[in-house]
Amino acid sequence: MTTEELKTIWKSEEDCALIKGWDFSHIHGRYEEENRLPWNYEAIIRGVLKDEMKLLDYDTGGGEFLLTLRHPYENTAATEGYPPNVKLCEERLLPLGIDLRECKDAGRIPFADESFDIIINRHGDFFPSEIRRLLKPGGLFITQQVGADNDRELVEMVLPGAGKPFPHEVLQEQRTRFLDAGFEILQAEEAFGPICFYDVGAFVWFARIIEWEFPGFSVDRCLDRLLQLQETVEREGKIVGTTHRYLIVARKPRQPDIDLPKQ
Repeated sequence: MTTEELKTIWKSEEDCALIKGWDFSHIHGRYEEENRLPWNYEAIIRGVLKDEMKLLDYDTGGGEFLLTLRHPYENTAATEGYPPNVKLCEERLLPLGIDLRECKDAGRIPFADESFDIIINRHGDFFPSEIRRLLKPGGLFITQQVGADNDRELVEMVLPGAGKPFPHEVLQEQRTRFLDAGFEILQAEEAFGPICFYDVGAFVWFARIIEWEFPGFSVDRCLDRLLQLQETVEREGKIVGTTHRYLIVARKPRQPDIDLPKQ
């Protein structure tokens, strides 16, 4: 293909880069991400979640994962802050009786103190002190996060020198934050894995969707580097980067028994 033909294809991918929930079906079969982590986020949650527990999914996206848990709706709550996803959740979660609250500030979550037995959070924001406020004594916070070094090779391929959007998202630093907030750490793990793109158009769509990792990316701005990636695909069959994930399971301690002084 000529440069103009490739540019036309890539521009069309750029123009349609819109996501509802967390749905990557547009590039299904055109990219692959290693999802076999050393831990199983869903299994960890299911292993401790009981029907009578109050559950909060903070930054639920479109509620897709939350609904797979099939937790009793009257004991389920969720927050979301991204406007298209808020609308989607209003359509999807509210009719079921799930307590949905719009929230863009992880430091001020609109629920009362000690409302929840378990709070889950996958790839969303959090503040340990606010999580502690919301959890009942003995309650659990279970989070799987995107680490600071996620997709860094891919970013450097098109935007060399771009800074990390969340440089503090590393396991050791976040583990310390929870310890400092008075939590017990039950599990803490970190993992790296491959991510591959089999055509440059899929990469363009991805880079536009993950705009916080690829700040200022556009086909026009990065055309020369995209052409280099096209050569890589034609030569090697794919573009390869590295994902970064970490997991923390933290428990709010139960209040110690207090012996009242004898009269």
